[in-house]
Amino acid sequence: MNAETRMRVNENGRVVIPASYRRALGIKAGDEVILRMEDDELRITTMKRRLERARRRIRQYVKPGVSLADELIAERREAAKRE
Repeated sequence: MNAETRMRVNENGRVVIPASYRRALGIKAGDEVILRMEDDELRITTMKRRLERARRRIRQYVKPGVSLADELIAERREAAKRE
């Protein structure tokens, strides 16, 4: 896959995402994509990719084997006992 490619915008304002880019992002026909303007550039991603990125960032701060969901549930149960 090329890191960069040039495309033309058609008269309806549409741009075709090349197949190699769709494959790399896991985009299939009918999928929803997320568009974002960042530093005067248009970025295209999917919710799946956003979640993967968020999980990678969080894992930098959470020890392996620790479940944040389990910790939250335990905290909520303790709070409920005190009520």
